[in-house]
Amino acid sequence: MALQARVKITKCADLGEGIFELVFSCPQMAGEARPGQFVNVYSDDGARLLPRPISICEILDAGQIRLVYRVVGAGTKEMSGKKPGGELTVLGPLGNGYPFEGKKAVLLGGGVGIPPLLELEKEIGIPAAAFLGYRSDKTFLLDDFREKGPVYVSSDDGSIGIKGNVITALEKAVQDGFSLDGAVLYACGPGPMLKGVKNFAQQHGLKAYISLEERMACGIGACLGCVCKTTGVDGHSGVKNARVCKDGPVFDAGEVDLS
Repeated sequence: MALQARVKITKCADLGEGIFELVFSCPQMAGEARPGQFVNVYSDDGARLLPRPISICEILDAGQIRLVYRVVGAGTKEMSGKKPGGELTVLGPLGNGYPFEGKKAVLLGGGVGIPPLLELEKEIGIPAAAFLGYRSDKTFLLDDFREKGPVYVSSDDGSIGIKGNVITALEKAVQDGFSLDGAVLYACGPGPMLKGVKNFAQQHGLKAYISLEERMACGIGACLGCVCKTTGVDGHSGVKNARVCKDGPVFDAGEVDLS
């Protein structure tokens, strides 16, 4: 159940290239959070009414939650200026996280879709392969993933890893002998990347779960401002769509229309 609370900030850090880390303490929220869920962070400026949805990167000891995000506007810019000891108003955990089916896990993250996969890799309890896509060699969280299992890196400009995206890297790994036997794909990233993940899964007969990135208003499913197309009729609306914030953000790739 989501909780709105004024929380204490315990860590803030600039990870470079517009990427920031923020850790806050809220034992009840941390105790209920699951990989793939997100929180709504509210501005202290009354002129900014809508919260900023930020994926949960890690659930830490002592009831803390770690967020890793990119500064893209006034709200996240305000967050980046916070200091340890300061406070935030946060609502969470929100949405549905990744289901785990107990098979071989292949994680695919692009850009700011990388952070929510870190907690997933921690909790699945079996070795996982992570395919991480960056814009350039200015990486973040790479060492965190390398501490947990094999990592395959791609970059848009080819300055690190394979030139291309995570699908390029995955296809190259398969050519080099990487086995997909019993694999389930778990992905988060921009729309074109997720479309590629869905197509790859269909071509190889694999199950895939994808986390959609959408602009949100309420974050609790009331406003219908973040609907996505689905392949089946939604029981809430009676049409072929779903609310990313409430029904997602994680979906079975076969249930969403990414065309």
